[in-house]
Amino acid sequence: MIRAQIAGMAEERTMSDLAAVERQLSDALDRIARRIEKGAGGKAARTSVFGLGARPEPGPDPEQAATIANLREALEKERAANAQLSERVHQVKQRQETTITQLERRLARLTEQLDLQSLEMLRLKKANAKLMESNTALREAQVEGFPDATLMNKSISAELEALQAERRAEMAEMEEILAELKPLLAAEAR
Repeated sequence: MIRAQIAGMAEERTMSDLAAVERQLSDALDRIARRIEKGAGGKAARTSVFGLGARPEPGPDPEQAATIANLREALEKERAANAQLSERVHQVKQRQETTITQLERRLARLTEQLDLQSLEMLRLKKANAKLMESNTALREAQVEGFPDATLMNKSISAELEALQAERRAEMAEMEEILAELKPLLAAEAR
């Protein structure tokens, strides 16, 4: 009989131990399920693993939900503002590139005009130097009393060359003025 009582007590103890172990196992599975749900964004079903020991979880705090909604709204506003700023930066870059291209073209055109004017000025200086030389030779020949025909031809040729060089310099200056007026006229026509 004592043996039966001891066996009964051992059986009760084993059964109560089994119930405690089952509760602990169910609690552990519930904790695992909650962690999985939190890791998956809370979208998993709100039941325990294997349906054991399911406990209802409390709903979200209304204050936290309002805070989250406000933060999401603020985030969307910032994203929209960021998108607008990115578009503005893109437009500014395009305008800048266009302006730089226009300025580079203008610089190239002005450099070309300056080179042309420098060349014409050099020609003008040479022609004037020849003219001065021919005039000096002509004066000396006149003092002697008889100007030579070749000296007269050289003098007239030098004078003609000087006039042509002066005309080319004036034309280069006119082209420069027209080049500056064309963009103004085009802008006014729009």
